[in-house]
Amino acid sequence: MEDNKKAAIVILNWNGSKMMQEYLPNVVECSRDEAEVIIADNDSTDDSLQMLGRNFPQLRTIVLDRNYGFAEGYNRALKQVDAEYYILLNSDVEVTNHWLRPLLDYMDSHNDCAACQPKLLSMAERGRFEYAGASGGKLDCLGYPFCRGRMFETVEADNGQYDTPDLLAWGTGACLLIRKKDYWDAGGLDPRFFAHNEEIDLCWRLRIMGRHIMVIPQSKVYHVGGGTLPKGNPMKTYLNFRNNLTMIYKNVESNRLRAVMRRRWFLDYLAAFEMLILGRNWGDFKAVVKARCAFKRWRKDFEADRERIQSMRRVPDAEILYRHSILWQYYAKGHRTYDKLDQ
Repeated sequence: MEDNKKAAIVILNWNGSKMMQEYLPNVVECSRDEAEVIIADNDSTDDSLQMLGRNFPQLRTIVLDRNYGFAEGYNRALKQVDAEYYILLNSDVEVTNHWLRPLLDYMDSHNDCAACQPKLLSMAERGRFEYAGASGGKLDCLGYPFCRGRMFETVEADNGQYDTPDLLAWGTGACLLIRKKDYWDAGGLDPRFFAHNEEIDLCWRLRIMGRHIMVIPQSKVYHVGGGTLPKGNPMKTYLNFRNNLTMIYKNVESNRLRAVMRRRWFLDYLAAFEMLILGRNWGDFKAVVKARCAFKRWRKDFEADRERIQSMRRVPDAEILYRHSILWQYYAKGHRTYDKLDQ
């Protein structure tokens, strides 16, 4: 099979005409030798489709009948894509020359690997990592995500300190190369999440099944970030907390579930009151409380998912999750960068 038939870059778009006009020419130019570029439109109300027809008539466009969100939008689009590898790519990403080759070479030579990501750098500060994925995603023992190069609000400069490939807990949805077979074997992205944490949930399932997720920093891209919901948006806070709790409930080992959920109840409300008292942020406070209530209401809807996922378990969480609390490491011990964490 030829390389250009092997991989498909799928950009899920919603009202991103300006972003695509700015970054799509670069993606097409730097990727055409290795992959087909496809746009999946989530029922945009701007001029996205007209712009694509005018400026990029050579690209395939998949038009969805309504906005299904990130998770279900990708599921519906990818069902219409025939390729060995999918590349999920945000519309606000600038790629570099030959960026796909290290990713494809690694996947072709490592059949145990389900997915990989490149090094993600900031478009605004090109010498720094980007918040959404940096040099690979990790999860702590309580389900809090962090990255090599980004912990909470601390984003490091890229000085080559994380340039070795590494086994991850999750790869960023901003730019993720994943085998078609693994994507569907794990059930795809959970459409109930709508957006936020859905790629972490998918990657955790794959790790449970014994598959690997890797970062290959020899490939690098630049990400604008925050393109869908800006930082500090109460809806983003709501989705992050609700979906993170749901992800934990689905995936964490049975012998740890009760303890983890109990500790998260305390920590979530602590975070909510900190937002209210220190940040005077009534909107985010209400979003956290609303997220906790929403999770409690729909938790029973995920019981069957949890049973199925745990029945597929081949790898214990001790081999997937960072064994310490990242909150304790960061706030109590002052370890603000990944290389300073206790091992």
